[in-house]
Amino acid sequence: MKLSFWGSAHTVTGSKYLLESGTQKILVDCGLFQGMKDLRLLNWKEMPVHPVDIDAILLTHAHLDHSGYIPKLVKDGFRGKIYCSEATRDLAEIILTDSGHIQEDDAERANRYGYTKHQPALALYTERDAKHAMEQFVTVTFGEKIEVPGGEFSFSLHRAGHILGAASIRVEFDGGTSILFSGDLGRENDPLMKAPVHIQQSDYIVVESTYGDRLHDTTDPADLLEDIINRTVQRGGSVVIPAFAVGRAQSLLYYIHQLKKEGRIHASLPIYLDSPMAVSATELLCKHSVDHRLSQGLCQEVCEAAKYVRTRDESKALDGNHNGVPKVIISASGMATGGRVLHHLAHYLGDHRSTVVLAGFQASGTRGDRLARGEKTIKIHGQYWDVAAEIIKLDNMSAHGDYAEIMKWLKTQQKQPRKVFVTHGESSAAVAMCERIKNDLGWDALVPEYGYHEDL
Repeated sequence: MKLSFWGSAHTVTGSKYLLESGTQKILVDCGLFQGMKDLRLLNWKEMPVHPVDIDAILLTHAHLDHSGYIPKLVKDGFRGKIYCSEATRDLAEIILTDSGHIQEDDAERANRYGYTKHQPALALYTERDAKHAMEQFVTVTFGEKIEVPGGEFSFSLHRAGHILGAASIRVEFDGGTSILFSGDLGRENDPLMKAPVHIQQSDYIVVESTYGDRLHDTTDPADLLEDIINRTVQRGGSVVIPAFAVGRAQSLLYYIHQLKKEGRIHASLPIYLDSPMAVSATELLCKHSVDHRLSQGLCQEVCEAAKYVRTRDESKALDGNHNGVPKVIISASGMATGGRVLHHLAHYLGDHRSTVVLAGFQASGTRGDRLARGEKTIKIHGQYWDVAAEIIKLDNMSAHGDYAEIMKWLKTQQKQPRKVFVTHGESSAAVAMCERIKNDLGWDALVPEYGYHEDL
């Protein structure tokens, strides 16, 4: 048995873990690289194994950094099944088709305005490619043991919290030897999502480390949002929140609904959800009620907390009125790497009365990261825009567990695993998490490099 790492090594993007046994090969996650240019270029690099030779994909959850390369793999010849939970399948359809659409739009815009070195700029895959890939998805019930055709592997999904449908995946091979992939672990006390399930025994563990070097701020996000929104409105500005369309957008709606309900922000303040993907994901919230903590009635109220902006013309109208009534605009993408939020940033970044709230993790090199680090000019669609708006980064709204929560999850193992591989974190976070596992638990652990492989 061989395990190799073709993504999410010293970075939070591009998750791809290849398991090989005999003639069978399975891929756990198939994510897109985002952020720095050297990472994005990996999306165009050939996989170390030909896609046609991969027998199956096991998908932990639908976020692009875990699922976003699937249409490319299918386009290049992958014909196997893609196993995931029902909610993950529904979200993946939204996310992947949107990704293909955005890539087509970005390529077309780059070619039209000439801000590209490529002649012509091309999309990695199209919306049509993404829809074609969805034909290979197969849904699996949590806790059900599934045999992968070919006889080498079986697996089961276990709730990971984080977002709708998110799973940790336990794979068995070689007569019972097991390896557990944490996926992205949610938080025990998340107001929306259920807590991660504790899996009590695995021989090997691949664990995420997004927040492996820090603890989350314990301040109630509602208190911070109340202060930010009221302060911005008082000076006549608007609040723009780049938000992950799946997960973070729904959490923001929950907190804003609570603030309005309790009279802590003005009931008439316009709230807009401007992302077709976020709108679709929000509409799925009540369909997949088993994945979250909200009652059906409260879920419906949360979904109605904002006006849905569905068309481009409606979206442009928000910017056309940016000198008018103060408002809150929640729009994707969460790291400001693409999508409609870029148009809003182009309009509001130069407005000293307005506020941009970064409500999630910002990978190195993304626009969100550059804003968080205080850069005073930001490049959007080939032009540079001055930053005069207030920039605030919220560190307590993460859908990822911090290092204390990850350690608590690991400690539920009934016996010491043979080895732990620490992934899905920037280098500093992954190394800190690895050292903590070795020092506090006494376990063998390492942070794998891109392309690293180990015989299990």
